[in-house]
Amino acid sequence: MEDREDLRSILAYLPVVSRSSSLFWPSQVVEALKALSSGPHHSRVDSGEVLFLAIADLRQSLSLTHFSDSLAFAAADGYSLFFDDLMSRAEAAKWFGEVVPVMANLLLRLPSLLEAHYADADGNGGRMEGVKTRLRILESQEAGIVFLSQELIGALLACSFFCLFPIANRGPKHLPTINFDHLFASLYESYSVQQENKIKCITHYFERICSHLPVGVVSFERKVLPLEHSPPCVSYPKADYWSKSSIPLCCFKVCRSGLIEDHSCEGLEVDFANKYLGGGALNRGCVQEEIRFMINPELIAGMLFLPSMADNEAIEIVGTERFSNYTGYASSFCYRGDNIDKVDLDSMGRRRTRIIAIDALCNPGKKQFRLGCLLREINKAFCGFFDQSRCQQYQRLFEGDDSCRTQIDHDVEGPVAMSGDLLLRHEALSLTSESSEGIFADRLIRSSGGKIIQHVDHQDQIGIVTGNWGCGAFGGDPELKATIQWLAASQALRPFISYYTFGVEALQTLDQVTEWILSHEWTVGELWNVLVDYSAQRLKGETDLGFFSWLLPSLSSTSDAMKLDVPQTP
Repeated sequence: MEDREDLRSILAYLPVVSRSSSLFWPSQVVEALKALSSGPHHSRVDSGEVLFLAIADLRQSLSLTHFSDSLAFAAADGYSLFFDDLMSRAEAAKWFGEVVPVMANLLLRLPSLLEAHYADADGNGGRMEGVKTRLRILESQEAGIVFLSQELIGALLACSFFCLFPIANRGPKHLPTINFDHLFASLYESYSVQQENKIKCITHYFERICSHLPVGVVSFERKVLPLEHSPPCVSYPKADYWSKSSIPLCCFKVCRSGLIEDHSCEGLEVDFANKYLGGGALNRGCVQEEIRFMINPELIAGMLFLPSMADNEAIEIVGTERFSNYTGYASSFCYRGDNIDKVDLDSMGRRRTRIIAIDALCNPGKKQFRLGCLLREINKAFCGFFDQSRCQQYQRLFEGDDSCRTQIDHDVEGPVAMSGDLLLRHEALSLTSESSEGIFADRLIRSSGGKIIQHVDHQDQIGIVTGNWGCGAFGGDPELKATIQWLAASQALRPFISYYTFGVEALQTLDQVTEWILSHEWTVGELWNVLVDYSAQRLKGETDLGFFSWLLPSLSSTSDAMKLDVPQTP
């Protein structure tokens, strides 16, 4: 077992011990977990205060006593506050009498679950032969995928709850927080209703899986746009790639109400991510990404083994189950009870819930209008939206069009290459996935001049479901970010983008602007060039208008634009 390269990469970040061909807990840990699994009458763990003492004993048995592995100062007070003061006596009795014993049993089985995971012929039930899919550190610039059963994820998250993961080496590896000590410590240090409700989502998750263990699969993929020429993969584009693109813009659907996670049809749902996956989910954060991690807690498992994202990377997670309902946002966030996830499974046993984590520039101010920043943002979105398993079909679109093909094949720079293993993985995904994930369905019709003028037969493809990515707390311009995501989705040959405005005033005319642009059959390159021109004027101080207000008057000389009825902003 120890000679496995994938296991070796993650072993220092797991609490279990490896020797020869087996994984196991130290004997003192086994004894403590067996006591916990026997219930409070045997373990005497019937309160938050005593629970944290048990956690401290487990950590001592794992030698997690060095300063570099120490927990948040107020963690003990946070566990006590939540379970002894904020939770009702009836709920606490159920938690300590029914949930904690099953969690302890799940932890006892963690070594055998891991052994079974690594013993699997290819880590995913035989569906992707020859592709590395077992649990490992997915290093920066290492495109690859990990498959985990929901059962194994439950055991790993139980480790997080009991704060059993060693953390001393996580910082140098650029890995995010994984134990729950800061989640509870923050509750005590600066109590807030939203923090209490975040923890309610987590405890509800454990209540659910301890009453009925889920049996599905979740995949975690690091996506990379190689910085150097790496055929047949699509590489990190330069400005010419965008300015010369003749791909038509995809359908744009504006959603004035509702939430991304409640979208009615299958789509790739955007996580407005921090470069460290999960952001402040296990601390004080409570905005879009953190809320998604609370209602779909299996997302947290990716924080164990996915280091921070570089500018040419994104993280796609497929198959997580939603366990909780909620209302509100940030300070008004509130847990609203159980959610039964009715999303169908794909051929690999994953729920058809696809989440793409892409991190935007943080507080970019006026520099977001610089060409370099525009490129960074559109390439980040394109990395998340594009499916490299379709890269060969994608390149066939440009056969006979030397300028476009050159953009894909040669307009790249830098030191990073795409691995052959990843290509094998993409090929396997295309062959094994069902219709909406498999054969490249897009066909494009060309005019006599070679310009791509129409998408057809792509109804089986998966569109993008997004909103004000990089805005709000990150300080981005909503009109700029909406346009950038539209361009990236279109270039990635997604059939549609569904955009949730969340009531942002700057997007009042989004419907009219996108409809006008589509009616004039603009290409990606044409809209990109207009956006670049506008951004240059913003930088020079030649305009202080938003992009949409700037764009519409610039078209008023045409008869079509004069017919446009743009409602006044209230």
